[in-house]
Amino acid sequence: MTATTASEAQGLEAVRAALAAKPDGVLESLAESHGVSYRAVLDCLPPDQRRSAPASAFEPIWEDLTAWGPIMFIVHTRNGVFETKGALPPGTLGRGYFNIHGDSPIGGHLNVARCNGIYFVDRQFFGRRSCSVQFIDCDGEAMFKVFAGRDRNRALLPDHVARFEALRSAHAQ
Repeated sequence: MTATTASEAQGLEAVRAALAAKPDGVLESLAESHGVSYRAVLDCLPPDQRRSAPASAFEPIWEDLTAWGPIMFIVHTRNGVFETKGALPPGTLGRGYFNIHGDSPIGGHLNVARCNGIYFVDRQFFGRRSCSVQFIDCDGEAMFKVFAGRDRNRALLPDHVARFEALRSAHAQ
C-alpha cells in the first residue's frame, strides 16, 4: 500500500467506526474530519441506507423531482448550509449547463458535466427518517441535495416518500 492508500483506508475505517457509534450525524463533518470525500462517506453507509444511480440518469431524475411539489433544496459546503424550500422548476440543457428557470425560489445553472453520480439516501438524521436525492460531482463532493418535504409536525410527506422510493427503484443500482 502507498502512504495515500493507507491514509485513505484509515480514514474510511474511522468513518465506519463513527457511523457505528453515531449513525445519524452530519456526513459532511465525517468526510472533513477523516480526510475522505463525501462520496466515500456515502459509500460507508449500510446498503439499505444508500443506493446510487449513474450521472446519465440526471435528466429523468430531475424531471421526476419537478413533479413533487415543495422540497428542500440544500447546498452544503464548508462555508455554510444553504436551504431553500420550493418546487424544482424544469430545466433545459444549453451552453454547457442545465438551466433552471421557473416560478420558484430555486433557479440557476448547473454544470451537469461535473455530475458523477446520484445517491438515494434513506437514513435517520438526528432521530428522524430523512429521504434525499444527492447529486455528487467528479471530485466526490455534493453538488446539491433534494430532500423529501415535511409537514408542520416535521413528519415526512407520505407522497414524497412514495415518489422517492419509486424513483430509487427505477434508477438506482
